[in-house]
Amino acid sequence: MPALPAEPRRPRIALTAGEPAGVGPELVAQVLAEDFRADLVVIASRQLLIERALAAGTLPGSDGNAACGFECVDIALSAPSLAGKLDARNARYVLACLDRAAEGAHSGEFDAIVTAPVHKGIINDAGIPFSGHTEWLAERAGCDVVMLLTSDNLRVALATTHLALSAVPSAITRARLATTMRILDHDLRMRFGLDEPRIAVLGLNPHAGEGGHLGREEIETIIPVLEQLRGEGLHLIGPLPADTAFVPRQLETFDAVLAMYHDQGLPVLKHAGFGHAVNVTLGLPYVRTSVDHGTALDIAGRGIADAGSLRSAIRLAVQLARRRNA
Repeated sequence: MPALPAEPRRPRIALTAGEPAGVGPELVAQVLAEDFRADLVVIASRQLLIERALAAGTLPGSDGNAACGFECVDIALSAPSLAGKLDARNARYVLACLDRAAEGAHSGEFDAIVTAPVHKGIINDAGIPFSGHTEWLAERAGCDVVMLLTSDNLRVALATTHLALSAVPSAITRARLATTMRILDHDLRMRFGLDEPRIAVLGLNPHAGEGGHLGREEIETIIPVLEQLRGEGLHLIGPLPADTAFVPRQLETFDAVLAMYHDQGLPVLKHAGFGHAVNVTLGLPYVRTSVDHGTALDIAGRGIADAGSLRSAIRLAVQLARRRNA
């Protein structure tokens, strides 16, 4: 009788619980009893996790391991935490959890990182410049990255991330756009398995500049980059007016949309898929996914937060890690 094929190795996924006053810890608690066909390693305060798990009806084991094979890397809070009440003293705790996950991913201890939401404002209030997970991880990895949100059949990437709107035009340079498009094309091929990804590129200005009458960024920056990269074999469509690019008939012909700034692309994606969309950081030397929402301080600790996006982020991290390890 022929031997049965060996079971593939279960990916080890680092799961950070995010801002302790937000919904992150209770969302982590909600998923502890679920089987994602991976070994999840929660990186958080063990005591905080137990408190929020009690509120959610799921209690980790007293040795720090959850009932379904979860491990907990215990990192102490800097100050006591109450649900819904931010405390700047815990900013360093939040970043310590994130740094521990990144170090483990770099070393190969973890196959992927999944992050619950952090509160950018309170970290900055603590005197630590911080614009988001994406930028923090990119700086520590020493590489260029691209933020991509995905939901069902819609993928939206960003040419710029957490910038004031007034800073966007000057941030969109030929070099930056070319790097972003190359990373997006590469990771759609290597991580998502698309042989020839079709990428729709939005214009910056209304009507994609209307031939220069509503702005010249398309003519002077975006179009030259598209022409250059088409010569390298990238399948790029655009620049397209953002107000019609997301029409269903159009979307059927794209594998991803590259928006020029945060609030150009993400409102459409979150309208279509909020609660199960996933944030993916492309370009990192490891897999990182996250939820599609913030800390939701107004409902933290009330037992009503929905873990749908966290579940989706974990499932996608496992899928991407398996493909990377194949």
